[in-house]
This record gives sequence, structure tokens and C-alpha cells, in this order.
Amino acid sequence: MNKTKKNIILVVLVIFIAVVPLIFIKNADFEGADAKAEEAITQLNTDYKPWFSPIWEPPSGEIESLLFALQAAVGAGGVCYYFGYLKGTSKKAEEGKP
Repeated sequence: MNKTKKNIILVVLVIFIAVVPLIFIKNADFEGADAKAEEAITQLNTDYKPWFSPIWEPPSGEIESLLFALQAAVGAGGVCYYFGYLKGTSKKAEEGKP
């Protein structure tokens, strides 16, 4: 199987994995793990008080989502740069350049 076919199959699988829950799970709350964990803890222990509070709370959910997406983009950029650097150095070594 050539590289193009493999990449197309992977892209289709990623889209499938992302879209299927949105189609088949109607009226679901797609909230973060933090909210679910806090809810579970308060159900188990009603006297629970968090030992840490955030230094800064974003003014809205949209800003919070923006910052999360920005963090993900910076992280992905760093990882992709690292892999590209490794690929470039290995290619340079194969060609015998210093």
C-alpha cells in the first residue's frame, strides 16, 4: 500500500471517529473531564472542598476554548517541528553531508 492511500485511510478513520459520537449520541453533554470528576467527587463526599483554586478564570467558555486550542496548536507545532528536524538530520546523514 502506498503512502497516499495509507494517509487517506487514516484521515477517513479520524473523521469517522470524530463524527460518529456526534451523530449517534443525541443530547449528550460533551463537557470536560474536570467537570465530570468534580461532580463524581461531590457525590461521593459532600464535604469535599478543593485544596487548590485557579489563579485566573477565563471570562467565558469561548475564551477558555480558545486558550485550549491555542495550547494544542503550540504543542502540535513543537512536536511536528521536532519530527521534521529529526527527518531532516537523518536525510542529511544519508546524503553524507556534514
